[in-house]
Amino acid sequence: MKKPELLLPAGNMEKLEYAIKYGADAVYLGVPDFSLRAMRKGSIITSENLKEAVSLAHSLNAKAYLTINIFAYNNDIRNLPAFCEIVKDANPDSIILSDIGVFNVVRKRLPNIPIHISTQANSLNFETVKFWRDNGAKRVILARELPLTDVAEIKKEVSDIELESFVHGSQCVSYSGRCLLSDYMTNNERKANQGNCAQPCRWSYKLVEETRPNQYFEIEQTERGTHILSTKDLCLVKHIKELTEAGIDSFKVEGRTKSLYYVSAVAKAYRNAIDTYFEDNNADLSKYYEELLKVGNRGYTQGFYFGDNNSESYSYDVSKGLAGADFLCEFLGEEKDSYFKVKIKNKIIPDSTLEIITPKEQFSTKVLEIRTEDFELKPVGNTNDEVFIKFENSPIDYKYAIARTEGIMFINKKEASKTCPCAN
Repeated sequence: MKKPELLLPAGNMEKLEYAIKYGADAVYLGVPDFSLRAMRKGSIITSENLKEAVSLAHSLNAKAYLTINIFAYNNDIRNLPAFCEIVKDANPDSIILSDIGVFNVVRKRLPNIPIHISTQANSLNFETVKFWRDNGAKRVILARELPLTDVAEIKKEVSDIELESFVHGSQCVSYSGRCLLSDYMTNNERKANQGNCAQPCRWSYKLVEETRPNQYFEIEQTERGTHILSTKDLCLVKHIKELTEAGIDSFKVEGRTKSLYYVSAVAKAYRNAIDTYFEDNNADLSKYYEELLKVGNRGYTQGFYFGDNNSESYSYDVSKGLAGADFLCEFLGEEKDSYFKVKIKNKIIPDSTLEIITPKEQFSTKVLEIRTEDFELKPVGNTNDEVFIKFENSPIDYKYAIARTEGIMFINKKEASKTCPCAN
């Protein structure tokens, strides 16, 4: 049985590199204006550095898939040919798209780059998959609403095309991401299908009676809260066996706007889970689920895959992605007399115990000393400080090392919105 591809998001150049180093076989990335994650701040991937991003992935022996998955208006189509010239020069391993007009332009102008059909094309049955195959698509990213039994049937009926499915990350309350709620709630300033969703499904709602405009009533008459549209996150790491047997060729993780820590830790957990399963088909993968409780989540669900998607798949009381462990620091690749230069993400104090993870290592250790860049002793490392830290035990390969709090913070739901934590 062929080992499935592990596909991670690359929100910027650094995340692209870390995703691959921590185990991704491929990454997907996009540029503003043509992507459904139109990030415009930070060290993002743009038309100017697209070729550099693809080349970086290739230099690390991974593939890079480019998203052109907006629902295109006339002006987008007019601008697409010029962008295709940039894409041709960058030469990604595939283009992910959903719009038929975009499909036509890309197929004509970039005939040598494989096409992957986005999940937003809502491919739910084998005849749809056959249609895309017959029109030249190499892969179909199936709709998230499919039960796994239907996925297996599609693979059986259309075995000569690759199938990709989401296995982890945030879910959208709308049908395969086709949502107009953001457009409506922002007077068309934040169009979800143009890459600029305001995520109103994560907002808290109350009921107002028309003749009592200043009286707000809780929609839920329980303590669960009023985030009535906010779904829990998908997590299928314990189900590698079922996903593989269904014939899924690529396991996709959501999260181009997520942190460097999220991308690294999730890639490591799924890489280890996949490899463990292929070494021993009866291996218990629950420890990797425990690892994923340490990254941001709204509680976990199996989505539609096993036919039990219900009200328990919603996170009524927590709308933010809250982690069971805090991201403490990122190693900056510099060592000085057994001190490692790091960038602090959350406060670190001497004598505290933390967990260091690298692509190959994972262990707990104590913080011995913190020093400034001038090597003066420092009583605490505060957020965004760049300092040198001496650890009781040090990573062998520290270039891509990161550190987090030790263990998992389990707390009840009432406390969740005030601090950290989701263990579902």
